[in-house]
Amino acid sequence: MKAELAGKRFPVSFFGVETAGGKAAEREQNMKKGTVSEGIIEKVEFPNKGVICTEDGEKVIVKNGVPGQKVRFLLQKKRKGKCEGRLLEVLEKSPLELPDAACVHFGSCGGCTYQNLDYKTQIRLKEEQIKNLLLPVVQAENAAWFEGIKPSPVQFGYRNKMEFSFGDSFKDGPLALGMHKTGSFYDLVTVDRCVIADSDFNQILQAVLDYFTKEQTSYFKKRTHIGYLRHLLVRKAAKTGEILVDLVTTTQDCGSKTEQALLEGFKDTLVTLHLQGRITGILHTKNDSVADAVINEGTDILYGNDYFYEELLGLKFKISVFSFFQTNSLGAEVLYDTVRQFTKDAVSGHAGILYDLYSGTGTIAQMMAPAAGKVIGVEIVEEAVLAARENARSNGLDNCEFIAGDVLKVLDTIQDQPDVIILDPPREGVHPKALGKILDYGVERIVYISCKPTSLVRDLGLMQERGYRVERGCCVDLFPGTCHVEVAVLLTRADT
Repeated sequence: MKAELAGKRFPVSFFGVETAGGKAAEREQNMKKGTVSEGIIEKVEFPNKGVICTEDGEKVIVKNGVPGQKVRFLLQKKRKGKCEGRLLEVLEKSPLELPDAACVHFGSCGGCTYQNLDYKTQIRLKEEQIKNLLLPVVQAENAAWFEGIKPSPVQFGYRNKMEFSFGDSFKDGPLALGMHKTGSFYDLVTVDRCVIADSDFNQILQAVLDYFTKEQTSYFKKRTHIGYLRHLLVRKAAKTGEILVDLVTTTQDCGSKTEQALLEGFKDTLVTLHLQGRITGILHTKNDSVADAVINEGTDILYGNDYFYEELLGLKFKISVFSFFQTNSLGAEVLYDTVRQFTKDAVSGHAGILYDLYSGTGTIAQMMAPAAGKVIGVEIVEEAVLAARENARSNGLDNCEFIAGDVLKVLDTIQDQPDVIILDPPREGVHPKALGKILDYGVERIVYISCKPTSLVRDLGLMQERGYRVERGCCVDLFPGTCHVEVAVLLTRADT
């Protein structure tokens, strides 16, 4: 990366090295909330926090930028010496940027942040952010513990799940179906040419939008809580090509047609499409909650089944529309293979007991089952546990046990003591009390998988206080084009 920047006019450091701009912090600080100012993004800290040192001596955090951009921003918050701004305009491109973004929706759609960078630059940026985040807190005897970043096998069309919203692109505008505009809670962008979604998704989106536009069907308005259309969920298996589509609506009046007739037309629109994959199920979910989220208050099958099958590392998984499953199937194989490498010696001999905590549909548990004597998965979502049990049976794995419940409570009921523990918690990380119980087992190895590395950093503090040290760690990029990345860390007990 440094070689790529050689000879270019680039007044700041991509890697966050002190620059002349940083000396401005010694000057009088006189910016006020509501001030519009300009500056150069000197570095980007995880997650997506651009750092600007202004001529007035202020350090301002602005999201959605890349190192080297000169930007105009609005100062929104100033509290206890911390300043946060909203990016208004990019005045000058960074030397790192492509001449044109990879996606036509980039900038207006709030889904991606790095479509203006080539993939090599994206992963270098993510790697450096995570390394800088972890280094200050990690205690490791092995100086080479951080093993860098593993790229996604595919950069485009990797998402196997998309959740689109119905609305309009501006107030009282025509019906739109897609993602929220950058910085907007209400306005949408119809992302019919999204580059990270499977190409079949774009075709399905456009067909559904055209159908409901023609029918003049209302959408659910967040201010008034009136309207019918809410979301469109589309899932597709990378290996089998099977597709599941779910229309989420309220139970309110749907217009001039009966709901049965409207949904029948929706189904017919989809089954006549010529797709690369094959639709195996079309569903209708009811949701009258005022929250802007997909909440299942009853789902009916309009066509086919309410599930589809995906394959990972030689195993087959049955997935429902609401099941948790990594959104990048091919990238998930890289992540799970990494976990297997981290634990390959710890459960060898087919005698060890492995806990897979926050196990979801049991993908990791089943990947590890052939190398373990027994695998116990714990997951709070009962539907996911039922799917995990069924998948284990279909894969011929008789050494997997899946328990539905809160990890904090379930750990008190399990009789089998673990030899290895794998943690794959939700974004907020592991509950402190649950983490304490987990560490009480004193196992030799713990693998922690994190989709929010800042939560990992917090939990590493307690784990190291309790006698664990980081042995290995790496990033796996499951989300090209975005600022997100998965991190996997192997911890070993210090006295082993």
